[in-house]
Amino acid sequence: MGASLHPDAQVQPEVKRVVISGYYGFHNSGDEAVLKSMLFALEEEGRQQGVRIVPVVLSIDPAWTTRMYGVEAVHRMRLTEVIRAIRSSDGLISGGGSLLQDATGALTIPYYTGVLKLAQLLRKPTFIYAQGIGPVNRRWMDPLIRGVMRRSAYVSVRDAESAALLGRIGVPAERIDVVPDPVMGMPLPAGAVQGDASRDSADSAVPVVGVSLRHWRKDEADLARAVEALGALARSRAVRLRFLPFHTPSDVETSQWVMERLGDLGPGSSAEMAAPGDDPQLMLQAVSECDLLFGMRLHALIYAANQSVPMIGLSYDPKIDQFLKRVGLEAIGTTEQLDAAAFVAEACRLIDRREEWLAEHKAAIGQLKTEAKRPAKQIASLLRHNNRGDKRT
Repeated sequence: MGASLHPDAQVQPEVKRVVISGYYGFHNSGDEAVLKSMLFALEEEGRQQGVRIVPVVLSIDPAWTTRMYGVEAVHRMRLTEVIRAIRSSDGLISGGGSLLQDATGALTIPYYTGVLKLAQLLRKPTFIYAQGIGPVNRRWMDPLIRGVMRRSAYVSVRDAESAALLGRIGVPAERIDVVPDPVMGMPLPAGAVQGDASRDSADSAVPVVGVSLRHWRKDEADLARAVEALGALARSRAVRLRFLPFHTPSDVETSQWVMERLGDLGPGSSAEMAAPGDDPQLMLQAVSECDLLFGMRLHALIYAANQSVPMIGLSYDPKIDQFLKRVGLEAIGTTEQLDAAAFVAEACRLIDRREEWLAEHKAAIGQLKTEAKRPAKQIASLLRHNNRGDKRT
């Protein structure tokens, strides 16, 4: 009892263990960036509110996740480990990313809602962190989503379309907070220099065009159109096409497929593959060094916005259009159509008039960065005020 009355005891931050559920440990740069951004935001907001948030990540590769982020991790598919982690926690965060959708299969939604339901059965508060909801094509999934959302202490989604979908499922609109993707708040690596200042001066005269493509159509017609567009750009002016693989090894294979088909490039043009590794901040650094980014991957576009790099989006999913809309942009094309001449014209405009683009979109980007902090702020506050002693359950 004497220790609890020590005069320094009250200034010590409360410790709150929080399990984080998501698509982690799969070496997908976008999802890993979400996790790293969440960890940064939770640490920062917790510090400001006098709470030390200790994360426990559910990962398919716990050892790798621990090495990468310096946090405790348990295997996401080992039920006893998951139960033990949740039981000893002060709450569970689900997110971010596109977790509650059935486009990738019928087991995705049951898994993530199952983890949430398990935490709720163990009487732990649950928090939904900037998720992208949908598509949900199987109506029997609706009750699974509705049930866990209604019982969550805080619900945030990354776009208005996700909020509207939850509303149609039966989640009260007033309980849904619409916020940006967490990655809008991710900083560059410690000591890194943003943009052109980090580039070799000998190469700075040739614009760097970052390229983030993924395999989507089985007939690869979308990639063939991208080859045509990128080749036309590289023959119209000198550019360095720098391919950025966000999901290894699949994006590496896709990038190689495109590079092999570019053909002869114009004088001064080149194509190369970046190798930033698995650390999301190193990929963010690689994007910051681009003069323009052409992206299919959602998080490639978010990285570009984060670093105020002009971007051209190619849409394969509504989430691409939804994000671009928040920045005040539209996709140049889709997996069904891409006009090479229009692409070249837009790419040249953005390269030559970068400052105009920055001035036009600076306010929207700044607002997204500020709003990206809100879920961590809300969760830290709720954890700080939740002293029910749930660990005894």
